Amino acid sequence: MSDATTPAPDAADPAVPVPAPFPQFARRRSILTSVDHPFGLGFALVLGGLAAFVLGLALTSLSTILIYIALAIFIALGLDPVVKRLEGHGMSRPRAIAIVFGIFLVILVVVIVFIVPPALRQVAEFVRSVPAGITQLQNSDWYRGFEAQIGDVVGTALDQLSTFLADPGNLLAVGGGVLAVGFGVGNAISGMLIVIVLTLYFLASLTAFQTSFYRLAPARDRPTVAELTEKITDSVGAYLIGMVILAACNAAFATLLHLVLGLPFPAFMGLAAFLITLIPLVGPVLYWIIASVVALFTNPVIALIFAVLYLIYMQFEAYLLTPRIMNKAIAIPGALVIIGALVGGTLLGLLGALVSIPVTAAILLIIKQLVIPRQDAKT
Repeated sequence: MSDATTPAPDAADPAVPVPAPFPQFARRRSILTSVDHPFGLGFALVLGGLAAFVLGLALTSLSTILIYIALAIFIALGLDPVVKRLEGHGMSRPRAIAIVFGIFLVILVVVIVFIVPPALRQVAEFVRSVPAGITQLQNSDWYRGFEAQIGDVVGTALDQLSTFLADPGNLLAVGGGVLAVGFGVGNAISGMLIVIVLTLYFLASLTAFQTSFYRLAPARDRPTVAELTEKITDSVGAYLIGMVILAACNAAFATLLHLVLGLPFPAFMGLAAFLITLIPLVGPVLYWIIASVVALFTNPVIALIFAVLYLIYMQFEAYLLTPRIMNKAIAIPGALVIIGALVGGTLLGLLGALVSIPVTAAILLIIKQLVIPRQDAKT
């Protein structure tokens, strides 16, 4: 009976093979199961695709709300540097928030009551006057000489543009009715109220949000995360408030220039200057071209004077105003500014072009503060 006396194999004996751990068997079995059961694998892939599709539909339905939230966050970040400056002078944060937000509401009410209504009226006048302006331009002596040099190509294009703009139905059809939707009074008022309420909430809770965000990182990394987050928020806030100040200067100068030179639609062109010059780097140039072309329909000589004066202001802004106002913001290469503005403008319009630059600045700061030092430490 030698079998009965045979000792059981010792698990600690190195000569005895030890079975592979259970997770390895489970991982291998799951891979084999996927290969051996293609229908189960296909069903799982279809479910994942349907879930992604439903999530995309949900995000599309919530796109307006997400835009309101993003706009409110960036307005709060733009107002936060002013709040911090008041706190630095010994004022409590709630009182500083009340003062800054009160001034913001007063400025907003002044713009809505005294600037937007005449600008909207002048938009309608501008659209109605375009055909007559094109006819007047074609009858001018300098245009006839210009046309004699290059042929009738420009004249044919202007005739087609005049015919198109003379039909109000074509204007409503532009962009699938975007103009009609964009000037919906009810949607504008409700959206503005939502943004104002969210801005106040985010501004009051910004410190608490940052503290909660820091706690998501491991304890050893919290000082680095806190320092990096403070730099990003301060830079974004300085950039936003700087862009608003520069756009307001552009709008004031453009309106004053229209009034002095006797050009039509000063309120409309001033509001257009503010909105267009919010786009960094390319905004002032774009407005300079548009406003010069519009002034050309009134008087070529006055249009030339306007173009020269506004070009001088652009140099003054680029070399004197911008370095002083934007000195605390992150310097971004010009190529990235243009790329960011194009991508953001394509996705979200003017808001996307405005938001894309702070996002680009934040990414650059993360790369400079985290990625590059880690790569430099590797030898």
